[in-house]
Amino acid sequence: MTRAAWRAFILAGLSVSNLLGPADPAQIERVFREGERALAEKRYEEAAKAYEQLLKLDAGSAEARARLGMIYFQQGQFERAIPALRHALKLKPSLSNADVLLAASLCELGKYSEALPGLERGFHKGGDPALRRLAGLQLLRAHTGLQQDRKAVDVALEMSQLYSKDPEVLYHAGKIFGNYAYLTMRTLSDLAPESEWTIQAIAESQESQGAYDQAILRYRRLVALAPRRPGIHYRLGRALLQQSEKNGDEAVREFKQELEIDPTNANASYELGVIHYRQAQYDKAEAAFKLALHYYPDFQEAEVGLGRALIALRKPSSAVDHLQRAVLLNANDEVAWYTLSRAYRDLGNTAAQQKALAEFQRLRNARSQQEAVRLERAVTKQDVDPETKD
Repeated sequence: MTRAAWRAFILAGLSVSNLLGPADPAQIERVFREGERALAEKRYEEAAKAYEQLLKLDAGSAEARARLGMIYFQQGQFERAIPALRHALKLKPSLSNADVLLAASLCELGKYSEALPGLERGFHKGGDPALRRLAGLQLLRAHTGLQQDRKAVDVALEMSQLYSKDPEVLYHAGKIFGNYAYLTMRTLSDLAPESEWTIQAIAESQESQGAYDQAILRYRRLVALAPRRPGIHYRLGRALLQQSEKNGDEAVREFKQELEIDPTNANASYELGVIHYRQAQYDKAEAAFKLALHYYPDFQEAEVGLGRALIALRKPSSAVDHLQRAVLLNANDEVAWYTLSRAYRDLGNTAAQQKALAEFQRLRNARSQQEAVRLERAVTKQDVDPETKD
């Protein structure tokens, strides 16, 4: 998701006079101008240093802390942005823009429940159109992450009405609408046929239909147009893996590139873990799954993957902890129960092993019965005989 507009609405609420504290106004203004110049030129490291210096001169400047939090957000350093923005809001609760940016940072880290109040305020009560649009996009992500599908649809409908000619909004709305996706994506294509969002929509559609060769070509085109766009290298890596397992090394490069752009992409870390596990690189698999869980604590598949890696590393006790959480998150996961039984076996806990195996077998039998019913019904249906003529 683009972040350039975040800078615009944060800066809009912060004037030079607000930043001038009681200590040597001339020096403070000089440092402020240096920071502003670096920020305008996207020299974020230098801008951050300027505002850190400014806070040494005037530690009570809520606006300066909000700016510093915004810079961290621009850099994708959400874990640093959060405390800076919280401190700013503690000093000055009326910084509504900082409140929304804090919520966005929390959302980027997968802390959707904590992010919701700030995002809802920004979207439903925000007066700034740009602020409302950006809060809305993050709110779509939060509702989706929390599986609040109806709320996500409601926000998507309102967003598509407010920003009917915005390719980015139309793209995200189309992902949520399901059956309405076709019409939404057609509008997107009509409005901006050569936009990055249109190319991505077509690539994802081709990927979902199994046309991996075509999807890969479009993802590569998208990478050429927007090499630093979060999510694209991940999608390209996934398409490469689905096309052929022989593309594993190339997929690894794409996932690593994704993590350089967006270290919080838990899916990219997870896919790296899967590949490393299959290649018997269990230490690397363990690290990758742990990284995925760091940014997405409720990632059930990553818990299973980490449990499997730990068993391979002969750490069954640690594996049990993660696999127990996996079955807590999804009690119907056969793989989680079976892997848990293996961990108990390695610990010599026969009773727990048998219990986990019994649950695995129960789930597998239930699935087999469902499959049998489905196959029985997959026959030519009976119909009414036409009337015979005498």
